[in-house]
Amino acid sequence: MTTIAPLDFAERYGPWALVLGASEGVGSAFVEALAAQGLNVVLVSRRQEALDQAAEKVRADYGVETRVIALDLSLANAMQGLRAALGNLEVGFVVNCAGGDTGNDHFLDRDLDADEAMLFRNCTLLMRVCHHFGAQMAARGRGGIVNMSSGAAVAGTPGLATYAGTKAFDLLFTEALWGELKPKGVDVICLMLADTDTPTLRRQMLLRGKLSSLEQAPKGATPAHVVAEEALRYLGKGPTRVVSRKLRIGSRVMGFLGRNRAVALMTVAANKIMGDNRQIVGSD
Repeated sequence: MTTIAPLDFAERYGPWALVLGASEGVGSAFVEALAAQGLNVVLVSRRQEALDQAAEKVRADYGVETRVIALDLSLANAMQGLRAALGNLEVGFVVNCAGGDTGNDHFLDRDLDADEAMLFRNCTLLMRVCHHFGAQMAARGRGGIVNMSSGAAVAGTPGLATYAGTKAFDLLFTEALWGELKPKGVDVICLMLADTDTPTLRRQMLLRGKLSSLEQAPKGATPAHVVAEEALRYLGKGPTRVVSRKLRIGSRVMGFLGRNRAVALMTVAANKIMGDNRQIVGSD
């Protein structure tokens, strides 16, 4: 992997990075990758203990400063809490990676309150975060924003209605934001993820009999550290990066099929899966 020299990266995107969903998985991988580039890191998620452990590790390994904010990002006042906790800290890099969904149920069978919380976290809060910190970055003429989408956004799929809808929003919103902020010196990128090897994915697959232990890596899943590496490698080179060769091929095929045929194909595939031990799909 070719990386920007730490000093150059820190000057362009520092001094502080903000990672939402930082306690494990992709978020934790971003914390480490950004600390390795010399950025101080603010870690945000619900679990205080996990945040403290992750922060302690990067402080010891890379000598950077850290702050932790234990916050439920699905709450209506999450943005107010985030701004109050950060104060006047200069944030030059933001990673929005809170927003996975481990469910795989038909929309009418799901808890509507839980889906509305996911909609808020994945869309409304992401929009608020990008507006607040994007404005600060544009005023300084530098900065970086990374948002997460999913292969679920390629075509509508039963069992993923709300999740796929939020990830389609994240994709198109981020691509538009790239066009608006690039002339202002702010690099924006959306990552489209396929199955990613995270503790959440392993726990769900273990419960469903797809893994024999939590030490086993899910077959074909992208390692979390690869997601962070891809983001830093392709930052500034375009609005979207599909972080999976299989997903890159699949999304092109779906495009050739046309939307109606693509959705019909995904519906058939999803119904087969949901009729036989429903499994996690499109996890962050």
